[in-house]
Amino acid sequence: MNRVQRGKMAMAAAAISIGLLSVTGCGYINPQQTNEQYSPSDGVREDLGPLQLRNMLIVSTDANKPGRVIGAVFNTSSSDATLTISGAGGSQATIPVKAKSQTYLNETTDAAVLSTSGGATGSMVSVTIKTGSDSRAVQLPVLDASLKEYTKYLPTVSASPSPSASGSATPSSGSTSSSSSSTPTPSATGH
Repeated sequence: MNRVQRGKMAMAAAAISIGLLSVTGCGYINPQQTNEQYSPSDGVREDLGPLQLRNMLIVSTDANKPGRVIGAVFNTSSSDATLTISGAGGSQATIPVKAKSQTYLNETTDAAVLSTSGGATGSMVSVTIKTGSDSRAVQLPVLDASLKEYTKYLPTVSASPSPSASGSATPSSGSTSSSSSSTPTPSATGH
């Protein structure tokens, strides 16, 4: 091999080395999103005792207006449970969940309405979730009807805050069925 060929070979080896370093370095420096748990939806997920809350959010038009809580609550225990959500200004909603069952907070159940949402649309508001002796403060997003799928959940003037929302996994007669996008499923992994 002459001197020119060795020079070309060295330059080719250097280019390959740099290429490999840049390709493998991206995975080393930047975390892989598939390795992190997150909510791929508008709402948030939380686990509290035997209850798994999925895609939870508040639909409202203003911080001082009523806000409807939507999402899904799964009870993994063999006993009935009650989820209490306490928000701004003493507003509160109670959601019963049967043992080994789920309650979807959608158009097929009684509305779980807080008297005030506590935050402007697009913000995150602090609420306290409680079941039995387990209690925790969490942040829920407040959304409005900017996305048309939430229009049906906006509390109306005639809607009053409900002290309890009774839910079931099956629609009651005369109600519309929910779309598959509003029925999240629990995951086996924790938050």
